[in-house]
Amino acid sequence: MTSTATKRIKVGIVGGTGYTGVELLRMLSQHPNVELTAITSRKEDGMPVAEMYPNLRGHVKLAFSSPDKARLTDCDVVFFATPHGVAMAQAHELLAAGVRVIDLAADFRLQDTAVFEKWYKMPHSCPDVLAESAYGLVELNRQKIAKARVIGNPGCYPTTILLGLAPLLGGAPLIDTTDIVADAKSGVSGAGRKAEVGSLFSEAGDNFKAYGVAGHRHHPEIKEQLDKLAGSDVGLTFVPHLVPMIRGMFSTIYARILPEAHHVDFQALFEARYANEAFVDVMPAGSLPETRSVRASNTLRISVQRPGNGDKLIILVIQDNLVKGASGQAIQNMNLMFGLPETTGLNQVAILP
Repeated sequence: MTSTATKRIKVGIVGGTGYTGVELLRMLSQHPNVELTAITSRKEDGMPVAEMYPNLRGHVKLAFSSPDKARLTDCDVVFFATPHGVAMAQAHELLAAGVRVIDLAADFRLQDTAVFEKWYKMPHSCPDVLAESAYGLVELNRQKIAKARVIGNPGCYPTTILLGLAPLLGGAPLIDTTDIVADAKSGVSGAGRKAEVGSLFSEAGDNFKAYGVAGHRHHPEIKEQLDKLAGSDVGLTFVPHLVPMIRGMFSTIYARILPEAHHVDFQALFEARYANEAFVDVMPAGSLPETRSVRASNTLRISVQRPGNGDKLIILVIQDNLVKGASGQAIQNMNLMFGLPETTGLNQVAILP
């Protein structure tokens, strides 16, 4: 058996031209156990990756290749940094060739195909693969991920909200689970690298707005996982906002503490829950997190607040939406699937200022 020190994982990336794709390239190019094998783009076939992304000059020597030329079945794992629907169209072929699949879109996040079809407006083409897939939030689903062939990488908003609430659910009742509010904000890169009026600098800059208030496709994903954690139906109000910055995510979660839990030290509860998690940092009591403190890193930071020692608990959660919220988390999943330490290739320090 190949040792961890010498194990080489042949990696393919489908859709390497978007923001999550280039983040995968940035981190995987420095991963000691990865051999970048194929990067697909139909439009940029033959273009060197470093020509599109000059930050990768000297680090990534591959050129983009059209999907029909890329030998994805020669890979050990393929990441899909693509629109919804692409991964499930190719999953059967890859799995038959012994290739593992990590999808950064929503094809394998929601176990209920009817809910998927309602929110993503397309039929689910491989419910059999969906049924065996694992939801890729390592801190909550580590054992299943380690054995999985297919991973549905979580959405960015769900990552912050689920990790922000997980210590409060599943044990003795601590909060009123019928009325939780998640007020969340994301940088513009969360919309992807596409020409869209709402993402233009003159539209998103010097502006702040809510969206998806009547319903957002991440809501059913969050709800499915919260119900599983709580073992009951959870009432969640989720409102996302667009912030005029490139990358970063800040979710503020409000919950009412139950009378029988007023004695609980919630700071200690969170610290104990995440004490052994390399990428979840529970900040000291009274701290207020800033998104720039996690920029370009795979770290998620949590601050637990209880104003006036009253019955309201406020959980502040920050992450880089492109790293822990997408590509970094996907690599964390890959590490676990291939028996590597979860931190391998993911120890980048956040960038300041």
